[in-house]
Amino acid sequence: MYDHRTFLPSLHLADHNPENFPSGWPVRLDFRRKNSIMHRLLDKLPNGMPLRGRPHVDRRALAALIALGYLGLGAGVEAESRYEPIAPTKAATTITLTGHDLTVEQVVAVARDGAQVRLSPEARQRSLDAYGLLLEAQLEGVTMYGFNRNYGSGRQEETLVGDPMSAANKTKLEERQLSRFRAAVEDGYGPEVDSEAIVRAMMVVRANSMTYEFASPQLTQMLLDLLNKRITPVVQSRGTPGEADLAQLTDLGGTMVGVGDAYFGGVRMSAAQALKRAGLQPLRPFGGDDYALDSSNAYAVGMAALLVADARHALEWSDLIYAMDLDGMNSSVTPLTRPVQISRPQAWLNWEADRVLQMLKGSYLFDDDPQRILQDPESLRASAIRQGSAWLAWGHLRDSVLAQMNSSDHNPAVVVGMSPQDSWELATPYLMKYYVKGGKYSRGKQGYIVSNANWDPYPLANDIEAFTIALGNMNAAVAQRIERFGSAFITGVSPSDILTAAELSAVPHGGQGYSPDTFLQEMGGLAVPVAPSGNSGDNGIADLQSSSRIKVTRAAAAVDLTLDLLGADLLNATFWMDLRKHQNPARQFGAPPEAAWSAFRKVLPFQLSEAQRPSVPMGGVATAFLRKNSASQFVPEGRQPPQ
Repeated sequence: MYDHRTFLPSLHLADHNPENFPSGWPVRLDFRRKNSIMHRLLDKLPNGMPLRGRPHVDRRALAALIALGYLGLGAGVEAESRYEPIAPTKAATTITLTGHDLTVEQVVAVARDGAQVRLSPEARQRSLDAYGLLLEAQLEGVTMYGFNRNYGSGRQEETLVGDPMSAANKTKLEERQLSRFRAAVEDGYGPEVDSEAIVRAMMVVRANSMTYEFASPQLTQMLLDLLNKRITPVVQSRGTPGEADLAQLTDLGGTMVGVGDAYFGGVRMSAAQALKRAGLQPLRPFGGDDYALDSSNAYAVGMAALLVADARHALEWSDLIYAMDLDGMNSSVTPLTRPVQISRPQAWLNWEADRVLQMLKGSYLFDDDPQRILQDPESLRASAIRQGSAWLAWGHLRDSVLAQMNSSDHNPAVVVGMSPQDSWELATPYLMKYYVKGGKYSRGKQGYIVSNANWDPYPLANDIEAFTIALGNMNAAVAQRIERFGSAFITGVSPSDILTAAELSAVPHGGQGYSPDTFLQEMGGLAVPVAPSGNSGDNGIADLQSSSRIKVTRAAAAVDLTLDLLGADLLNATFWMDLRKHQNPARQFGAPPEAAWSAFRKVLPFQLSEAQRPSVPMGGVATAFLRKNSASQFVPEGRQPPQ
């Protein structure tokens, strides 16, 4: 039985008549959207079904009442998931995938903004060559993991003998591949990924790196078509230990052959229907397409690419708000200056200090003030060090993401063009077993197909956690400097020394209470590393796991939490900037802090009448401002992070 208290938050909201529903219900029920809960209810209910003695109740009204939880008729009806479709603002843009220079910004453009994708001619040829080498290796009798030998503990079991394109083998491969793709939706474990952007990030990362694998031409094209037609598979969020995201990528494979559910343009329907509406025929997989698709960490890597973008957004705000805090505190700027920085020549820390110093150029902090204290609390003095260290960890993470998504993490490795003369070990009897001499299927090209452990996603998994820990240490400084503003011993003045009680009562600030402390407590839990572990299943063959899904999910939560904490910091900083301005209207704060302060005051003025006050928490207003706006718009000439 559905209860409205739990049922309502999951409803898809659209198209309603408020007069039909009780006052205060924050819902709009969608009768137009295909496969929505309302359509599914309407399909189940006959016209004229009596309700509490009232004959001939319209099915639409009855469906609405059920959806609101007024009836206990929940059997067979599921609440809509809180799916977040993208806004395809860059659908007219095309990103060319080469396999070696995909950027985080391009992943974001495809994943979140709906940019189109295509393969460069070189990348498409590389993919065709790898596919040809697979077929040629089979013809030559080369042993290959996952193709003519089974997977995992079945690695010694021979599954295919002879020419792969013979009538019997061709049929066998077609049937085997289709069966494996169709069974894909049986893997994984919920809840479903509720973000279209995350699934699209996984898809574009896999499209880029799959150019190194033995994917068939039709598999390669289908992956591009799904992205460009905006068909997004329903993907289960769990079921991957981090040594290849098999479960998530097999969900993608299911959509390709028309099995399971998918979203077409943000609307959920069967995968078969989505393909039909997009004008696509279901994939006819061949060769080793199942393993070419799912032997990858693209799910975690795609999320990590989005994490890098979101983390940069948060770190840029942390720098600007730190500068605003210094303005609000009437701080000493000596820790940022050149004599201090040359004493400790660490590139990222020096870059950070100079970045904040440049933001403050023109500030009253560079004027002599007998009231300014000699030395701030360490949370203000050392924030540049903590934030520079977070930037350093971010730089390592960025570099690991770029390396991971622009190379192959597939097993086996397929390298076209390599010969026994290229390295001494390749000419040994053992390695010659995996040498493909070249022939009709590979257009005469030679190469090697060898087993490996490339799907172990290190150092990326380490760098994700290292960044989360660095963010936690940065946030400790942020939370502490918020607290320091509550002490007149530190600030040198109390708000009541500057404003009257009536003026203070008009400030919609109210202090931050315990929020910074609770944010820091939450952050402490996220910054604890995931315990290293192994998995003894499959007779010990797949005995390691990186837990990269857990690590990147926690890191993303840490970035969200950082923005919440920075929202509290922004409220504090702008409040004290106003106080300092009231102390001396001639004071300047530096162009970037001044611009950000002015922009925020347009959203939340310093003083409001009782009738003007927002009826929502101030922290939410501030955080929403940070999410909506980029700090870079206020720092137009900010130096780029070191490469």
